[in-house]
Amino acid sequence: MSQNVDLNERQAPDELLVQIADYVMNTEIESSEAYDTARNCLMDTLGCGLLALRFPECTKHLGPVVPGMQVANGARVPGTSHELDPITAAFNIGCIVRWLDFNDTWLAAEWGHPSDNLGAILAVADYLSRVAVSEGKAPLTMKDVLTAMIKAHEIQGVLALENSFNRVGLDHVLLVRVASTAVVTKMLGGNRDQVIDALSHAWADGGALRTYRHAPNAGSRKSWAAGDATSRAVRLAMITMKGRWAFQLCFQLQTGAISMCCLRVSSLR
Repeated sequence: MSQNVDLNERQAPDELLVQIADYVMNTEIESSEAYDTARNCLMDTLGCGLLALRFPECTKHLGPVVPGMQVANGARVPGTSHELDPITAAFNIGCIVRWLDFNDTWLAAEWGHPSDNLGAILAVADYLSRVAVSEGKAPLTMKDVLTAMIKAHEIQGVLALENSFNRVGLDHVLLVRVASTAVVTKMLGGNRDQVIDALSHAWADGGALRTYRHAPNAGSRKSWAAGDATSRAVRLAMITMKGRWAFQLCFQLQTGAISMCCLRVSSLR
């Protein structure tokens, strides 16, 4: 009978998960031009978010999930009085920076807006810094934020070069979730294995359908979809940091692999 059961041993992780984790954990950003660009992108993105606060259709999505909820050392949402848990703050920040469709754009086989990742990055950075200060420790620096930005941009941008998710009707915010998960797990203190584990969860979520970006369904969801993705990244990173078991194969399986289920290709590039 046992011969009829699939082997369920823990395998070596997918190479793509390893490559992303090694980049996040081990690559030193030495380019001054990259930091200058990231700083300009940060200011531009914050400007997009602050302008969005003038629109009630945007601001009605902001704040805690449960009205009146308070969080000690909560992450702040720029331009508002909200102090929220980092998961909800990531949604709020991601929502405002994307609402007006003005933030940066990257066009390749897949398209997207890599500054969407700032939802997770800013929320987690502020939360970690406020907790650290409350404990008499040093907060994160803006260089830490810019480094996370650069790496998130690179992860999302490179994955978009040759992998077209829109071709099969999936939304590009899948790559926001993946990139945000990778950098935020490291920010939370994760090691290489934990980044790999968190990434496996990010890929296993699959992708949202692009139906909300096309007539007759186009509506406000396309403006908060990135906030939803970057918020989910923080959730997955925090789950992983609690020591939850993950899996190693997102692309090699014949059944259940995202590359086969969603893209009908043998692997991602």
